[in-house]
Amino acid sequence: MTISCGDVVPLSQARARLSELADQARAGAEKIVTKNGESYVAIIDAQRLDYYHHLERERIHLLLVEDASRGLADVSAGRVKHARGALAAIRRGRATRMPG
Repeated sequence: MTISCGDVVPLSQARARLSELADQARAGAEKIVTKNGESYVAIIDAQRLDYYHHLERERIHLLLVEDASRGLADVSAGRVKHARGALAAIRRGRATRMPG
């Protein structure tokens, strides 16, 4: 959805027109409320906000699945190290770099 000039409302006007803006948002419009000439908050339908949150959760889950798939591919290809060995190597590297 594109935002038009009519969808940008100064906070002072939004206070006076809140009921009208809420009805417009409920009908599908999205309003950007500005404060001191800069974007401040948005007025959108609550169901649309729920939908946006649902999409964000789905995106996060897809990213986690992608990361898990890469990890499993690394295990299958033998590109893994045991945690104890990796930590020991890090500690050895730190010990050799410390001034003594």
